[in-house]
This record gives sequence, structure tokens and C-alpha cells, in this order.
Amino acid sequence: MYVGLKMLKDFVTVTPDTLVKEADKILEDNQLWMLLVKENDNLVGYVTKEDVRAAMPSVISSLDKHELSYLMSKISVREVVRKNITTIPPETEIEAAADLMFEMNLSGLAVVDENKKLIGYINRNKMLELLVEEMGLKQGGSRIVVDVEERTGVLYEVAGIISNMKYSIISTGLFHHDNRRMVVVRVATEDAEPIVKAIRDRGYKVVGPEDFMDEWKS
Repeated sequence: MYVGLKMLKDFVTVTPDTLVKEADKILEDNQLWMLLVKENDNLVGYVTKEDVRAAMPSVISSLDKHELSYLMSKISVREVVRKNITTIPPETEIEAAADLMFEMNLSGLAVVDENKKLIGYINRNKMLELLVEEMGLKQGGSRIVVDVEERTGVLYEVAGIISNMKYSIISTGLFHHDNRRMVVVRVATEDAEPIVKAIRDRGYKVVGPEDFMDEWKS
């Protein structure tokens, strides 16, 4: 899956000429912590709530109400915009974007085309939504976790057992825990016991929460 297929396209932006006080209202009304800044559809950078709030009261102490009102009508986003923004192209793989966000501790990424035109945005909420989608949670069924050895073809073998029993596989995933490889399969059935038995009969170890109880006890 690619970022361009899942990115947000309808989101609030401002321009360098947007007044700081207007940006503050936009942030407050939309419950945002950051706004992307664009000019003529090209990405300029971003501005945070902290930047905006820092710019607004910085002149209060020595000015009267009229002077303050005049100054606030002049201070624009241009004065506080941050230009060190990380961007990605729409063809970036979802997992690569997620890894970049994790490594750089980012809450979102701006998506730009080859001409640096801002075309989208993807954030942590969207990434979590995609995780739920990829694991097939909302499609129901049963989740089976198989603790397997690290070797080629294991996922194919487990999927083959299920397929040969004429069950539909909703999703598959692969996770690691303490150097153990966990194959997670969601199957389109409410009763997974026949599948679990078949997998165990083939020598595989099917695990559940009870197998990890000792690890999360305080």
C-alpha cells in the first residue's frame, strides 16, 4: 500500500500571510497542534501552536490595547514558520512512512509531488487506522497466533493448512517477540478450534494470552 492512496487530502492549511491571531483561532477551532503552511500550492513549512502562542503575548507587557491591536494585525505566520519540514512522495510505502515517523518521532508527514506541491498529509491517527485495516479487525472472524521457527516458507505452510480446510484468510501478519516469530492469521470463522487443532496436529505451536501471563505481571 502506498501513502498516496491513504493520505488525508482535506485538511486545514495556512499561508505565510495568514495573521498569527487567525492561525491561533484555526488551531483552537480545529483542535490542532500544527498547521502546514503553503504558498501557491507549494509547501513552505509548518507552524506549531507553541510558535503561535509565543508570538502573540511577546509584545503585551509594554504596549497599550491600541498598540497591541495594531501589532497583532501585522504579525503573520511568515515570522514564525518552521521550514525544516520532512516530506515524502505519494509513492512511499506505508510501512516506510511509519518507520520514518517512528525514527524521527514525528506526528505526521507532508506529502508532496515532484514539483514540491503539497498534495496530502498522513499522521499517526491514520497510521493506526491502517493497522486496524491491514489486520482485518473490523471484518470479524477469529485471530490465530502461531509461534514458529525462523525459516523460509513457514507462513506459506500455515496458510496452506487453513486454505486446504476451505477457510478464507482475512489477513496475515508477522511479529517478533523475544527472538520468537509470531505469525498472526485472521480467519473468516467464529469457531477457530478445528483450524487450531489442525495446525497443532502439524507440529506448530498455537499461542494465546495465557502463554504470556508471566511476562506482563508486575
